[in-house]
Order: sequence, then C-alpha cells, then structure tokens
Amino acid sequence: MVRTSDVLLILVAILFPPAAAAIVTGCSCDLLINILLTILGYIPGHIHAFWLIYKKIQAEERYGNGGFQYIGSGQYEPLYPGGHPEGHHAQAVPAQQAPYYGATGR
Repeated sequence: MVRTSDVLLILVAILFPPAAAAIVTGCSCDLLINILLTILGYIPGHIHAFWLIYKKIQAEERYGNGGFQYIGSGQYEPLYPGGHPEGHHAQAVPAQQAPYYGATGR
C-alpha cells in the first residue's frame, strides 16, 4: 500500500532525484551514485531514485512502518528480528549452554 509520504517522495524524485535518494538512504553510497547518474543523464537518475523508493515500499510492506533499517544497495533489514515489538510479543529463547560432562571435565 502506497502511503502519502511515498507519493510526496515520488514527487520529489520527479523534480530532483538526488533529494529523493538522500531522503530514502541518507548520506550513503547510493546518494553519490544517484548524483553521478543525474549528472550523466537526468533519466538514469530518475530510474535509480524510483528503484530506491520501490525497495523502501517493499521493506515497509515486509517489516512494517519503521521496523527496518537501510543497509545499502537497496537492501533493508528488520530492526526487530523476532518481529515488531508493538503487537508482537516474541518469546524469549533460552541461551545455548555448553554440555556438562560431570567431574571428569571431558
């Protein structure tokens, strides 16, 4: 589902693709790539910005709003590996323990 903020982000990408890339990725290598693509040709900069927005929308659908972080190259990872803490109550998993061999120490 496309939210209002995503529509505004698309409008920013139409006007100035590096601004949209900066909003989506922050100060990252993807921003530099988008700036270079926009300098080389306005259309490649648009395509890259739209791709970044598309990947962000996919992450929102997969992890929920605000439940992910950008790790680069259009990839996202969840902030909460066990699920989002709001509405999801993940059960604690016991830590792995070393086997006990008794008094022999083997």
